Amino acid sequence: MEVQKFQYDNKIVRDFGIAAIVFGVVGMLVAVTISFQLFMPEVNANLQYMTYGRIRPLHTNAVIFAFVGNAIFMGIYYSLQRLCKARMFSDLLSRIHFWGWQLIIVAAAVSLPLGITTSKEYAELEWPIDILIALIWVIFGWNMMWTILKRRVKHLYVAIWFYIATFVTVAVLHIVNSIEIPWSLFKSYPVYAGVQDALVQWWYGHNAVAFFLTTPFLGLMYYFVPKISGRPVY
Repeated sequence: MEVQKFQYDNKIVRDFGIAAIVFGVVGMLVAVTISFQLFMPEVNANLQYMTYGRIRPLHTNAVIFAFVGNAIFMGIYYSLQRLCKARMFSDLLSRIHFWGWQLIIVAAAVSLPLGITTSKEYAELEWPIDILIALIWVIFGWNMMWTILKRRVKHLYVAIWFYIATFVTVAVLHIVNSIEIPWSLFKSYPVYAGVQDALVQWWYGHNAVAFFLTTPFLGLMYYFVPKISGRPVY
């Protein structure tokens, strides 16, 4: 019987884990700052870049996409390789995904305090960053799907189906909600207007919570809970 030897890419798991911890701390510090501003407005030192309206979206983006996002990728990269009994399809794509995602976070941290925003809840980032998000997300999905295709086990464990659902749905949500007409490098206008714009925005907003903050964690729970408990799924 042929014995195949391979190593999992644990470095990418560690990198996303470190990033999740760092941005988790940053996000909470921003939360404390804006909380103090509710009863001590002078905390912003009269700086326009520190006002509640500018750093509140910075907090939500930091916690959702920087902290939780990095944690999700850490869990997926760890569990997917073990469920497929295969190393990630491309180490290069994994690195591009990691550094591209951190670049998106830095771009958000710079642009939001400057007031560069679409004003859409959970989708405040302007069109150049939206394009980068779509590209990096596709790179993540491409790497994941090819890893699944080259797996060394026949079946697909339930967690993987949740990961696939996350990739597909978040891509659709982000792209449809981010269709906009660039007016300048830092300003764009949505192709939807009035009620239609509001409907599309909150179709995105509520489903982003469902498919970015819920679906991947269901997949991770299906992997880690049986592992930790030492028992199969009931």
